[in-house]
Formats: sequence, structure tokens, C-alpha cells
Amino acid sequence: MTQSLNEYDPIASVVVKHVREAFTDSETIAAQWKALNYSAPPDLARAIAEHDRFIDVLRSTGANVRLLPHDPVTTLDSIYVRDASIISQTGLILCSMGKAERATEPAAQQRALEGDDVAISGAITAPGRLEGGDLIWIDERTLAVGRGYRTNADGIGQLRALVGDTVAVIEVPLPHWRGPGDVMHLMSLISPIDRDLAVVYSRLLPVAFREWLIERGMTLVEVPDEEFESMGTNILALAPRRGLILAGNPQTRRALEKSGCEVLEYEGFEISVKGAGGPTCLTRPIRRTSNMDS
Repeated sequence: MTQSLNEYDPIASVVVKHVREAFTDSETIAAQWKALNYSAPPDLARAIAEHDRFIDVLRSTGANVRLLPHDPVTTLDSIYVRDASIISQTGLILCSMGKAERATEPAAQQRALEGDDVAISGAITAPGRLEGGDLIWIDERTLAVGRGYRTNADGIGQLRALVGDTVAVIEVPLPHWRGPGDVMHLMSLISPIDRDLAVVYSRLLPVAFREWLIERGMTLVEVPDEEFESMGTNILALAPRRGLILAGNPQTRRALEKSGCEVLEYEGFEISVKGAGGPTCLTRPIRRTSNMDS
């Protein structure tokens, strides 16, 4: 088994922060949800039940689910563990958050994971900004990075230096969409499901990047307009052509199944819809494995 740097090989180990540790209690939710741009205050009991089932799905695949502890300096948003770090050839790279309210999350992840057989290989520092939702490993030598309000040119420059010359960093300009206060990551627009298959929302993809994907032999499964709003593009690949999707995206699910995929669903009104973070956002895979040598 070899370690894989991509977004689709089987997940062997994944970091999650349970809502029990992120949301804490009803008082914390009431104090934070508006400032963090949630659409409504999450119901804690329902959120716990949703997240328990979500984690059960991850464990059913054989993945080792590593749960982050409560940290008093983080907010509700720390449930979306993807954004605070990225995986690289040599270990985790800590991010520098574009959303100011989330600035404490990378250090909190470092405190929880460092020394627990997880190497920290570097960090993005101010004025650089970079969030994990903007990064997609296309393959072990190709890393696509969204350039938007959460990730800036300085952050991308630091990332290039950290991953080195053997990795081609492809910068993808992101649209203004609803402005700097909204969530717009590269993974809002594309989720790879296999080496040659990805779910996309082409209306907002740069033409050059979309053409580049097709030239690489990628088949694109198009998400309809109404399911872009319900995070149809945000799909966690559990293994090649096996994905986990937020319930409420039936057209996207059918299109994936027609492409030969197995699709699992989870209910996420409290943990995903209200905070605008889908299954990729809720997870930081730190090890994917392949039976094939690179």
C-alpha cells in the first residue's frame, strides 16, 4: 500500500472535530452564529445526532477517524477542519485563514496532532492567506489552488516554496460571486471522484481551468443550478467512484450513479447547511492509500 496525494483514493486516516467539541453548548452557539455568517443557529442536539451518523459512515469504510479535542480559542467554524491545514509529501502544512474569525484554528490543529504520528512540515504565515478548501491534489505532482478572498497571492507563493519544484501548482482564479463575506472555495466548484472523474459547477469555473481538466482526460459531471446552492459540488470521495454527498441533491446523485459511482448520503441540515460546509469541509484526510505503486 502506498501513500497517495490525491482526493479520491481510499481514506485510511481522517481528522474530524465533533460538534460536541466545536459547538460546545447552546450559549456558545447563540453568541457566535451571526458573526460567523451561519444562516440560522444550529440546534445542538440535532447537530450531534447528524454528526454521529456522519462519523459512522466514515468508520464504516475502514477509515481511522481521529477526533480533535475541544479548544477554547476556536469557534463553531472549527467543525470545518479541512480549511486549517493541507496534506503534503512530508506532512501537514498549517494554513493562514482568510476568515479572520478562524485565525486560531491552524495552531489548535497543531496542538492536537503534532507528535501523534502526524508531522507538521510547514506553515503559511501572514500576510499570506491560504485555506484548505482552496486546494485540490489532482495527482501527486499537480496541486490546483483557488485564488480568491480566502487564499491570496502571498499564500500561494509560500505554498509553492513549501511543496517544492517537483509539484506543479496550478493557480485557479475564483469569481467574486457574493463577495468577501461569503464562502467561495475552489472545492465549492469541483470535487474529484476518481482520477478521471469530477463533479463541477461549470458556470463559475474559469474556462482555461475547465479546458485543462478536459485535456487531462477528466470527465465532468455537471451540477444543476439549484443543486449548486445545496452544495451538490461538495462531495467527499471515500474511494475511487465512491462518494459521500449531502442529502437533498438527487439530480447530482443520479448523474454520478450513471457515471458508475456508488453514492452515500448523510443528513446535514445542522452541521452543513447552516454553516455552508459540506462533507469535504467536515473532514481533513491525512492519509489515502492505493494498492498501485505511483
